Amino acid sequence: DLYSEVPGEEEPAWVQTERQQFRDFRDLNKDGKLDGSEVGYWVLPPSQDQPLVEANHLLHESDTDKDGRLSKAEILSNWNMFVGSQATNYGEDLTRHHDEL
Repeated sequence: DLYSEVPGEEEPAWVQTERQQFRDFRDLNKDGKLDGSEVGYWVLPPSQDQPLVEANHLLHESDTDKDGRLSKAEILSNWNMFVGSQATNYGEDLTRHHDEL
């Protein structure tokens, strides 16, 4: 466990937040525990478009002038964000030979 209750002490805010998240979003069948399908839904929600989520993340983190577009300078100044992202398979795709043409 990440948290052990200490008698007489108030529960930390992060524990309260996690409990609320569990009740509201993770325990879909409201039985007080996570079953396999609930864990799967939590880890990879079916409605989430992972490439879109990653693209939005890269844009949010790298778009310094907040114009909704990435310039070459913005990409180069945040190269580590791109190299270590899901978009490049955490950098692994950059070391593979590509023969797309």
